[in-house]
Amino acid sequence: MIGIIDYGIGNLRSVYRAVEKAGGKVRMIKSSSEFSGLNGVILPGVGNFGDCCRALKSSGMWEEAGNWARSGHPFFGVCVGYQMLFESSEEAPGVPGLSVFLGKVHRFPAGPLKVPQIGWNQVRKVGRSPMLKEINDGDFVYFVHSYYVQPEDPQLTSLETEYGVTFVSAIEQGNLFATQFHPEKSQRVGLQLWKNFVSLVAK
Repeated sequence: MIGIIDYGIGNLRSVYRAVEKAGGKVRMIKSSSEFSGLNGVILPGVGNFGDCCRALKSSGMWEEAGNWARSGHPFFGVCVGYQMLFESSEEAPGVPGLSVFLGKVHRFPAGPLKVPQIGWNQVRKVGRSPMLKEINDGDFVYFVHSYYVQPEDPQLTSLETEYGVTFVSAIEQGNLFATQFHPEKSQRVGLQLWKNFVSLVAK
């Protein structure tokens, strides 16, 4: 069973439908007590880093989400749900993230490209894991963001993308995987990632 953390923010229904389509058994979880019996967890997120952090804390699931991400059990973070795994963000000074990993979230620098990045962009594979099965260099995925993660540990990098700068568009450590892009909006590539996660959970 895969639980989607429902703290009132994120494309919850879209993620739910996408994971179901990928063959996963999924349910929404709204309290820390509902983590019991799960085999995998998804942390979605859209919008402002500070708003997402405050909402997750208000839900009572902040500590449980962080503990699960550190536990080695299957975990998938999406967009701001990925950013929250790190220490802080320029978008919300003074608001701490879950600090599962060292690193900060930065705004794209001013330049010729529009910020936010909205739309399709390509990924380049850095990692070589089962989560990247049938994901290829040059595949397109869907982004909506003005900020990007800069992990301190380069070995976390699973996918990279170019948008004025080279940024880490997905990370991976053990059974944890997280993306800056939205798999639930990324058609074939996104569905394949959900299938790979469902297979990971089933192990």
